[in-house]
Amino acid sequence: MNEKCGIIEIGSSNTKTHIYENNKVIYDKTTTIEFKKNYKNNGLVSDADLEKLYKEISRALEYTENVHIYGCSIFRNISDTELEQINSTLKDKFSLTIEVVSQEDEANLTAKGCYQNIDYDGPICIFIGGGGSIELVFVKNKEIFGRKFYNFGVVDITGKYPDLKEDMPKVTFDEVTEYVNSLIGDLEYKATLFVLAGGDHLYWFNNALYKMDDNTLYASDRQKYMIKTEKIDIYDRDMMVSSLDAIRGRSDNPAWFDGSRAMRIIANSITHKIGADVVIPTNINMEDGLKSELQK
Repeated sequence: MNEKCGIIEIGSSNTKTHIYENNKVIYDKTTTIEFKKNYKNNGLVSDADLEKLYKEISRALEYTENVHIYGCSIFRNISDTELEQINSTLKDKFSLTIEVVSQEDEANLTAKGCYQNIDYDGPICIFIGGGGSIELVFVKNKEIFGRKFYNFGVVDITGKYPDLKEDMPKVTFDEVTEYVNSLIGDLEYKATLFVLAGGDHLYWFNNALYKMDDNTLYASDRQKYMIKTEKIDIYDRDMMVSSLDAIRGRSDNPAWFDGSRAMRIIANSITHKIGADVVIPTNINMEDGLKSELQK
């Protein structure tokens, strides 16, 4: 990687910007830009959302001209014509364009960021959760032995159950879980360890004040914490009867929490379907794998 390098990862609901200098993060920002929700409403990528993206690109360019922009989820679904128009504007404004990343590449890059530097012998399921898609990658001894991809995500669940975004939802944990289970179906692969990636899962647990234990299974600076499944079940049921506004009030990005309950219910359902005993929440995402690619 060059001395300074910027990576912007555009998801369905959150856009992540990181600037690296000599491989160390010097700028770290997650901005909620609800591309998928607004696309479903308008049938096109929203101009207002693009303006928010332009601001993030401008901030990144204050640090370095070496910026790479990657589009996930919603950008895989828009028409070639619309993507060409967006990229034409980006090229005129910034001399940059969006590279659309396939669901498989997004999954493999994120998974690589999770397993490449850890020493764990058992089967691991790496969860890549997003607003418009879910990917699961199953790994043992740093070798992938299974994958499962879904074309639904957090935005789809909050679209069906909008009061999940409210302070106190009327819908129950069991009701949403039953629906999510029907979308996931049977999973032929199993894993004892469930690593949460693709977003800042630590942000949820820290702001919700749910205690995490130290990871005693392996040493990793990016995977310092673990939660046993029986404890996470208690937390996930508690979140449905606790104030979401109180959690928002402890954060610096309140809009991020619109999808937090839906994300947790999706992850909880998969935890049980794969038979995991332990959950490892992380903020590892696609760029952790991209960094090693850019260094080649």
